[in-house]
Amino acid sequence: MQAFLKGPSSISTKPPAAKEKGAAGAAGSSGEGKRLKPIPWVEKYRPKNVDEVAFQDEVVAVLKKSLEGADLPNLLFYGPPGTGKTSTILAAARELYGPELFRQRVLELNASDERGIQVIREKVKAFAQLTASGSRSDGKVCPPFKIVILDEADSMTSAAQAALRRTMEKESKTTRFCLICNYISRIIEPLTSRCSKFRFKPLSDKIQQQRLLDVSEKEHVKISSEAVSYLVKVSEGDLRKAITFLQSATRLMGGKEITEKIVTEIAGVIPKETIDELLSVCQSGSFEKLETLAKNLINEGYAVAQLVNQLHDAVVESEDYSDKQKSIIVEKLAEADKCLADGADEFLQLMSLCALVMQQLTQNT
Repeated sequence: MQAFLKGPSSISTKPPAAKEKGAAGAAGSSGEGKRLKPIPWVEKYRPKNVDEVAFQDEVVAVLKKSLEGADLPNLLFYGPPGTGKTSTILAAARELYGPELFRQRVLELNASDERGIQVIREKVKAFAQLTASGSRSDGKVCPPFKIVILDEADSMTSAAQAALRRTMEKESKTTRFCLICNYISRIIEPLTSRCSKFRFKPLSDKIQQQRLLDVSEKEHVKISSEAVSYLVKVSEGDLRKAITFLQSATRLMGGKEITEKIVTEIAGVIPKETIDELLSVCQSGSFEKLETLAKNLINEGYAVAQLVNQLHDAVVESEDYSDKQKSIIVEKLAEADKCLADGADEFLQLMSLCALVMQQLTQNT
């Protein structure tokens, strides 16, 4: 170490080239490790403030007014996944408290954490009872309350939700609660009546395309306009899913242009040709062909739940089938989807579904 600090004159034992190479390698590995932190793009491009939240204009307007007065009601955010619910409240909390006080003033509990009645009675209650003191270093107004974020609140037990009622009411002077869920019907009525409810809408195609193009530009990703449109289509209003697919496709292509075909592979979407082939085999009435095709589908690794979704769209949008045929097939699709969700065998469900489709398509011929 001393020899290294004295400078190059005292270094003698090893050949200089080898030494330089070793030093450069070490510096490169440690330096790059510090410089380039591999962060998922979903986290990297998560909104840092309320203004960056896309498409949820009503929520943003109300929150901005609340932030101006440094006061918030108890909040309940609900809507489909990937629409910005968690990002919005975290961005609002950061604006309220600044980076220094954020950790002290915000308690975030997710569905992955234990959130039974005991945790609500102990951890949440203890945090809610703490008084909020301290001021922001930048001189902005700091509200005299803390925020408890209960993400995926619809997976909390009814007993835990009931235990939360009293805490929410009793600690209203020092704590605000933000409940986040996908299904508001699973939140008990006494909790919903204590909160201001905000519905997060699925993001529009235009907003999603704009965000994906922004991310592509910042990450220097080459992507065709067809691939962007297809990404938006397969993500179904879920921006988180779209950005994750984009990152996966970028890693797969390694700098080459991302095409619609690559997005289809990454997203696990079954090609339209395969769906058409399945329907034509059902129309032919040959059970042997159907069994071979079903086995091939399973061996290719396609998810039957995905096939059910795409087959539903294909049948409903088709003009080749009567309303009666459509209703019988769609009812069977719903049954198959329920069985798959309950853990049924994929091949058996696929054969059962295809057999009924074949029966419906061949009975009039």
